[in-house]
Amino acid sequence: MLPAELPEPEIIDPALLADSCLSGETELICVLGPTASGKTRYAVNLAHQLPFPCEIISADSRQVYRGMDIGTGKDLEEYGEIPYHLIDIAEPGSQYNVHQYCRDFAVACSDIRSRKTFPILCGGTGLYISAVTGGYDFENRKPLSAPIESSKGSRPLENSLEGRAAGSCEEGCLAEKSFAIEPQQLETNLPKTFFIGTLVSREERREKINARLKARLKEGLIEEVRGLLDGSVYKPVSPERLISYGLEYKFVTLYLMGQLSEEELFTKLSTAIHQFAKRQMTWFRGMERSGIRIHWVDMRSFGTQSPD
Repeated sequence: MLPAELPEPEIIDPALLADSCLSGETELICVLGPTASGKTRYAVNLAHQLPFPCEIISADSRQVYRGMDIGTGKDLEEYGEIPYHLIDIAEPGSQYNVHQYCRDFAVACSDIRSRKTFPILCGGTGLYISAVTGGYDFENRKPLSAPIESSKGSRPLENSLEGRAAGSCEEGCLAEKSFAIEPQQLETNLPKTFFIGTLVSREERREKINARLKARLKEGLIEEVRGLLDGSVYKPVSPERLISYGLEYKFVTLYLMGQLSEEELFTKLSTAIHQFAKRQMTWFRGMERSGIRIHWVDMRSFGTQSPD
């Protein structure tokens, strides 16, 4: 079976996107994409391009845990002076779920808007993204209807994110425009969301995943997992719990338990990450099939910095 065609990339004009945010047509920008596609870098770049202060809300199911830094690729230095939320909010070894995420997202979003700043949701956990933009059926444990799009979702935003300044709105416009939404509104009214997807080719993604995995092993991924197991940083986390977190924490734990060789650790973990990236894209393409417009951007124009 031939692999599915990649979506057609677009070029986003941050000035038009800013107008949509200031008018209330867009209440949330969501930057999504598979692992190693540069989501954080794009979201931070966009936050700098928009003519009003922005803050980023993470949509990553594992970056919520403290002490799990290398394996989850937090790369907090990428954010620079842009504030971020929902990272390092749970103890390692605890269980964190979509119900908690919806609650914490609502609180973070309300806090951001109360200070007249704009929220950018950024991550690759499709379940979390769908839940906070389209609702979640907790009884049947599945997302509800398709997320609510910004009315700009069907209108292409032309011109380059890097090539055109986003300064068409005066800085002073924020004195007249407020992004504030009451907490109870967030519980009942889902935000009108403009979705941006970060796109790399399968070949490039494969290369980036392998290069990133080698870098993380060199940076101390094995030592990080060993520290979680022996409690040298936090209270000890059981091997079963770490394995349940999947990917890096699963395979490094199995390696430390003597169930994998060093070579098997890399090959099996690399394969698992590639499969995970495919599942992420399957989720996002499913969102599109449900009627959501995702504006995919070609990340090759964003240089060769380290992927998220």
